[in-house]
Amino acid sequence: MIRKSNKYKVEKVEGLKGGRGYVTIVNFFEMEEFLGNGRLFGKTIIKPGSSIGYHTHEGDQEAYYILNGRALYNDNGKEVILEPGDLTICRDGESHSIEVIGEEDLEFIMLILYN
Repeated sequence: MIRKSNKYKVEKVEGLKGGRGYVTIVNFFEMEEFLGNGRLFGKTIIKPGSSIGYHTHEGDQEAYYILNGRALYNDNGKEVILEPGDLTICRDGESHSIEVIGEEDLEFIMLILYN
């Protein structure tokens, strides 16, 4: 299977998980392509001044792989600076948030899989 980039479903979500501003999500997979194993695989773009709010995962886990920009990441209450090449995993029952640091867009691959 091949999917050309102009065929991706693109969503703009305002206030994601109580965050500031909006987040753009470029979905690489359609829901049925997960075969019941997950719900999101794509690229996320967050503009400066925007964020994904602090939230807890229940029944799934989420990974971020940072491609571009810098972020302040809250990992279960511990804040860490993320840069390109860094990876995070928020497991079932854990909590996290992410916000842009600086003037450059934050871009990362996001994967959510069910337990």
